[in-house]
Amino acid sequence: MPVTFDGKLVVGISSRALFDMSEGHRIFETEGIDAYCRYQIEHEEKLLEPGVAYELVRKLLALNRDTECTRVEVILLSRNSADTGLRVFNSIEHYGLGITRAAFTNGASPWRYVPAFCAHLFLSADPSDVVAALDRGYPAATILPRLTDAMVSTQADIDEQLRIAFDGDAVLFGDVAERVFRQGGLEEFSSSEQQHAREPLPGGPFKSFLAALHSLQSEYSAQACPIRTALVTARGAPAHERVIRTLRSWEIRIDEALFLGGLSKGEFLQAFGADIFFDDQHGHCESTRRHVATGHVPHGIANEASG
Repeated sequence: MPVTFDGKLVVGISSRALFDMSEGHRIFETEGIDAYCRYQIEHEEKLLEPGVAYELVRKLLALNRDTECTRVEVILLSRNSADTGLRVFNSIEHYGLGITRAAFTNGASPWRYVPAFCAHLFLSADPSDVVAALDRGYPAATILPRLTDAMVSTQADIDEQLRIAFDGDAVLFGDVAERVFRQGGLEEFSSSEQQHAREPLPGGPFKSFLAALHSLQSEYSAQACPIRTALVTARGAPAHERVIRTLRSWEIRIDEALFLGGLSKGEFLQAFGADIFFDDQHGHCESTRRHVATGHVPHGIANEASG
């Protein structure tokens, strides 16, 4: 029987999202590909430090412990060649990460392998790869660099529960409501959301990923589930009702919902203990990455406006 990913949560991740490859990337940008290749080969026995998405990956793969079946598959999708990628696999082996599959594309965009691997999510440090994946309907986010060497300590540092948080409009949901807000202001937005409160919002780029997480959560009892999700949105009452009814119509459970009414999200994400947060707006991402690992989702009107 051929191997399949049926029933598994599959995540594709780039080398620079998984590990800190900032020095090698600096050499690539300033000295070119040949210098980069020499550097990686010369340092292939030197272990890479964990990157921004490392803890997320570690906790995802930890879901495979104490079970006869593999629930989660993480696949390396890298612009490295197989030659320069040896250092990455050496580091994967050292840290005990259960990653056995990879696509090394030698400079070509690796997003093309997202559908072939049936990935529910693609995480990359390269915005152009992320945009290409999103444009073709695949959930993807740009992993943003840390602002400091040591990110603010959160509950996620000591808690083995996997905690993933999402923005609403243009991430879990389509951006129809966000377009009303940008074109007509807060008053028109609130009026429109009240008027359409019982009309479910269309799905956004991360609806399918949330559905896959929900399916995985359903394998556990609510009391023993190792995964916790949160909606963290700038919406407040009365714009909350449409969101609640939308999730209900999708038959998708979300564990926590924070309606912040325009408050900054960072400290709330820190309190939730998020291993990662996904948002479409640059301003929110710049704030939240001071507190937690953040993935920018370049989708919807907010990104059209910023060009």
